[in-house]
Amino acid sequence: MNTAERHTLIAQTVRDAGSATVLELAELTGASEMTIRRDLDTLATQGALERFRGGARTLLLRGEEPPFALRAREAVDAKRRIAAGISALVADGESVLLDSGTTCLEVARLLRERPVTVMPLSLPAIHVLGDTPGPATLLVPGGRPRATEGALTGPLALASINALRFDTAVLSCCALSAADGLTAYDLDDATVKKAAMAAARRTLVAASAGKLGRTAFARVAPAASLHILVTDTDAPADEIAALEAAGTTVVSV
Repeated sequence: MNTAERHTLIAQTVRDAGSATVLELAELTGASEMTIRRDLDTLATQGALERFRGGARTLLLRGEEPPFALRAREAVDAKRRIAAGISALVADGESVLLDSGTTCLEVARLLRERPVTVMPLSLPAIHVLGDTPGPATLLVPGGRPRATEGALTGPLALASINALRFDTAVLSCCALSAADGLTAYDLDDATVKKAAMAAARRTLVAASAGKLGRTAFARVAPAASLHILVTDTDAPADEIAALEAAGTTVVSV
């Protein structure tokens, strides 16, 4: 188990259990207690958990989203497969509105090599598309970046979206279920997602298996309004069947 894998496991364990001791985490990972203490210090600095003497506790209240830095290390292989699946659904020459989030950041890395027009809704994706010249045409929207996340929200972001019409909106997923549809943790993020769907001919959703069958705080749209979901092969079969019954095409990669 490398450092990134260990950090992900530790953060997930603390998040799920609410708290964990150094000894418990050492037994879980096979690492020394000294190594676990260093890991906890690093994760605390990133805002993934709170340290206390002898262990750590979660900082996340129910319905809150894990920090971007932590999510960026989770299910990396699955996110890259999903990004490739999304890219394969986008034709050359399309205009694409690209949502924020770690999976959409992987999509940005692929689309920068394509002859498409992309308006990303996050600072990390703007940097990816703008740092290395390529065939993609970058449109930079306005907006207020959310702290630590870089997602663009607010009146300027909405004005940028509403001024244009796109072939495809690629949305990230905080949570998705057949019963509650697409939901988000942040109210401003939900508003941006709704505007993105309204501005595009079709909506593609990128969601790893862990996002399915869950519900976040703010409702974005019913499952029936989503054209295609691209997820990984670990997605729960019952939820996939329910989404397909609701009218969403599901692609597993």
